[in-house]
Amino acid sequence: MMDGLQVLAEGISQELRRLLPGQRKTQRVNLALLVATMLDVRSANLMDLAAGLPRDAERIDMRYQWIERVLKNPLIDPDAVMAPFAREVLGALAAQGRPLVLILDQSKLNDRHQVLMLAIRHGERALPLLWRVEATEGAIGFAVQEALLDAAVPLLPDGAEVCLMADRFYGTADLIGWCQDRGWDYRLRLKGNLVVRDAGGRTTTGRLAKDRIFALENVQLTARKATTNIGVIHDPGHVEPWIIAMSATPGYLKTLDYSARWAIEPMFSDFKSRGFGIEDTQIQHPDRLARLLLVMALAIYTAVSTGRWDAETNPTPAEKNM
Repeated sequence: MMDGLQVLAEGISQELRRLLPGQRKTQRVNLALLVATMLDVRSANLMDLAAGLPRDAERIDMRYQWIERVLKNPLIDPDAVMAPFAREVLGALAAQGRPLVLILDQSKLNDRHQVLMLAIRHGERALPLLWRVEATEGAIGFAVQEALLDAAVPLLPDGAEVCLMADRFYGTADLIGWCQDRGWDYRLRLKGNLVVRDAGGRTTTGRLAKDRIFALENVQLTARKATTNIGVIHDPGHVEPWIIAMSATPGYLKTLDYSARWAIEPMFSDFKSRGFGIEDTQIQHPDRLARLLLVMALAIYTAVSTGRWDAETNPTPAEKNM
């Protein structure tokens, strides 16, 4: 098993060298070994990782300390490591001629920390691009959202069309204005208590749904008076309506585009209880949690790349006939 892990680690190291030729060899080798171990043990618990780590140290506490040193290394910058992976997947998706669907969402890591994640929709799922870990119990504010999105802009292919999806935490005038300034399309879910103004007067987003108003154009949202279009869907069987801010002309199908946001949920499951179990880690430092997420993200990219290679190399009979 150890030999197999070392072979996997060497393959991951070669991929890191291809995409990050300027990265220090020790960083590359250490990251690759940790990613390979994460794929093998599928656990964010550092003791589990230490038990599975293929290093010469006989004592598990020494392997545990080695993992801690990797995760606290300030020279390992998750943004810098993820950048070439992100550029590659974004470029491949943009080449298909469809808009890039970026998803902004937040998830609880433990009792103290939340992660703000930016992901790209990839098929029916999402792949992580960049993230920020904050010590907070509530929503991560616009200043962090803006910094995260600003970091992602240089990774996009020239001329790529982008549509940003985000839940009610992020349906704000600030984020709408940010998207408009950059020419991005957006589908941002709004809370039901936001004030809306148009030529007909003043109402709330929740009142729109109750009055069965399904589309409004060029309305001013909240006291900040962000001008946007709004689409509303309240399908039978759903407790709450979807009230979606968008740049596109609103209609049922354009509002329904928001369903693409759910692609991030399986990805969060990969990080959490159905996957690596990051909620089981005892790490209490945001920067170290961010590097642990980096290890998991690289593991996800490795699994996706391996799956794609296997599908191309060993297609099923159905795939051969496509």
